[in-house]
Amino acid sequence: MKISFFVTCLGDMFYVNAGKAAVELLEHLGCEVDFPKAQTCCGQPAYNSGYHKETLEVAKHLVETFEDAEYVVGISGSCVYMIHEYVHLFEEGSEWQKRASKLKDKTYELTQFIVDVLDVEDVGASYEGVATYHTSCHMTRLLGVTEAPFRLLENVKGLQMIDLPNRHDCCGFGGTFSVKMSDISEQMVDEKVEHIEETKANLLLGADGSCLMNIGGRLSRNGSSVEVKHIAEILNSRGDL
Repeated sequence: MKISFFVTCLGDMFYVNAGKAAVELLEHLGCEVDFPKAQTCCGQPAYNSGYHKETLEVAKHLVETFEDAEYVVGISGSCVYMIHEYVHLFEEGSEWQKRASKLKDKTYELTQFIVDVLDVEDVGASYEGVATYHTSCHMTRLLGVTEAPFRLLENVKGLQMIDLPNRHDCCGFGGTFSVKMSDISEQMVDEKVEHIEETKANLLLGADGSCLMNIGGRLSRNGSSVEVKHIAEILNSRGDL
């Protein structure tokens, strides 16, 4: 099975280890992975800020970039959902909308792809630790991926999972929301961090780099010892992380 890997901006710039882990994991599961070098930002920051005309140009570029892929797999539920959203950007019935629809049908978030397409729930991972998991808004509410991460984590040998209180609450990032509404965003991430500390877990996991960056930053400023990792890093672990 051939995969075109969608690294996303945050994966490329801040979560390099998560990107590497995802590729290694997919290869471990028997996939052939390529990396289209022409890929760029999915356009979500502009889209969420109301610049839909500008987003169209980004959408066209990514449609062309991944058009020949058998499958597209990304490490951010939020960015994957943005690719799914392209169909609503283009004129109804247009050629671009048809091309965007084809891309949508073959684009998946990493855990979604492993569970729903590869039909795998145990990737052979092992990691000693106590972890809790943050469910990001776009991935769960919009993309609809709710169970796949937990099914995979339940089968990681040595990993004890603790349920995160109010786990469906937003962390306060929301892309440009955290910039435009910084005071509200700060209160939201503070509440999220309080719940994480409640669990007594030593590890916070998630599948969206933006959420992990926001929560991790707050944990760090608070002097917390909780480590933050992308789920790909744990699923690719064979006890050596």
